[in-house]
Amino acid sequence: MIDSLNIAATGMNAQQRTIDVIANNLANMNTPGFKKSRIEFADLLYGEVLRAGGLVDDPERGVSVGLGTAIARTTKDFRLGDVKTSDSPFDFAIRGDGFFEVVLADGSLGYTRTGAFHVDAERTLVTADGRPLSAQIQLPHDAEQLLVDADGVAWARVAGDTEPVEIGRLELARFVNPSGLEPLGGNLYRPTDASGDALYGSPGEEGFGAVAQGFLEASNVSLVEELTQLMLAQRAYEVNSRVIQAADELLSIANNLRR
Repeated sequence: MIDSLNIAATGMNAQQRTIDVIANNLANMNTPGFKKSRIEFADLLYGEVLRAGGLVDDPERGVSVGLGTAIARTTKDFRLGDVKTSDSPFDFAIRGDGFFEVVLADGSLGYTRTGAFHVDAERTLVTADGRPLSAQIQLPHDAEQLLVDADGVAWARVAGDTEPVEIGRLELARFVNPSGLEPLGGNLYRPTDASGDALYGSPGEEGFGAVAQGFLEASNVSLVEELTQLMLAQRAYEVNSRVIQAADELLSIANNLRR
């Protein structure tokens, strides 16, 4: 009966973590480019319990009893979110697979699906928190307009010129296993051994999505789905708590047998 207390406790802990993940998904429902997380479980080791009357040399005398559940890992769901129009010419959405590559504060490279950029004091295209694209797209000081084709070529319309001037090219990166990317916060990710190295290509090439200027990819969080999972986690937590209550009552009966 002591085992049932510990087993149910692992279930309650697992469901609490599930609720934490769901809460984070719901909190970021309106975060552009956010990818929802999902939690995966694995059963723990099994203990062997002898059957009554079982022989010592009987290889099938034991009964395997599981010892609970554990969190195997938390992964990101990289299904595409809805693409919505934006009022800013510095907003970009990727219609398909791919990530924007940015330079992090330590000089390493990070990857993001969030295309909400702006121009810093040096007229360089940077993310909302000031991280520049690795492509180093820089507008001339007399530029009046930025234009980016679906295949990633960036043009600037300069005052006094009739034709736009090419100022760079956006490249996209993709991964064999994007679920293996390490989330850094701020919608940034870093490659791991599980994700593999980045594969580069131009927008619109085979395996890469096209770039849409003036659009943003919304979060892929579904309110209905998350609330349904929340109710399921709550019910599972409640059932495990009842198991603990039942085991406690059985222990109480056993302790009071002599009375």
